[in-house]
Amino acid sequence: MNYMDKEYITDACLCPTDVIDSNNPVIIELAGEITERAAGEAEAASLLFYYTRDSIRYNPYSPFHAREDYVASTVIQRGYGYCIQKAVVLAALARAAGIPSRLGFANIRNHQLPEKMLELQGTDIIYDHGFTELFLGGEWLKATPAFNRGMCDMLGLVPVEFDGRSHGVFSRNDIHGNISIEYLDEVGSWPDLPLDHILGAFERIFGPERFKQIICMIEEHGHAVAMSMVGVDI
Repeated sequence: MNYMDKEYITDACLCPTDVIDSNNPVIIELAGEITERAAGEAEAASLLFYYTRDSIRYNPYSPFHAREDYVASTVIQRGYGYCIQKAVVLAALARAAGIPSRLGFANIRNHQLPEKMLELQGTDIIYDHGFTELFLGGEWLKATPAFNRGMCDMLGLVPVEFDGRSHGVFSRNDIHGNISIEYLDEVGSWPDLPLDHILGAFERIFGPERFKQIICMIEEHGHAVAMSMVGVDI
């Protein structure tokens, strides 16, 4: 079905799912508190974006292999997540506020990827980087809540801004003018979490054997132990 079809937008991009649990009382209450003084839909979307960007800490080592790792209300309670998990939170809050949302994905190159991550991944390409798409003013707008403001300030990155009227995506350069994030190609958009597709991207990054090793260690020893066993600092 065409993503721009009105029925699709209403049915698939406004309804809750097991992961985008916009019908969860925690999500409903939080979305209401954040947007109660918003002067219109664009401002409401912007306020939800900034909550997700800054109140949920970015952590690239978040548990990622099980569907329950992505549930919006769980991520909010946990207080941290990586890009896709934060995108799910924004999608759920938006739906709870009556704003159609979906999950968008792109392949990007992080020219300033931390050494530990580069060592783990073996590449500075991030396959299936996740963001949120919100239907506002008759069009889909990209909103990228991944990097919280505190992290950006510490690393000299330009924080993503989103006003609900234009796209909010990573800046190509950092505050010093050095190249930071390069968008390579768009992957697609989904109304719900495409976990098999995401795990396929992780397998491309780590390689099949290392990917299986990490999953087994997470299941056997827990996430923190697994990450330390492959040489990654939490």
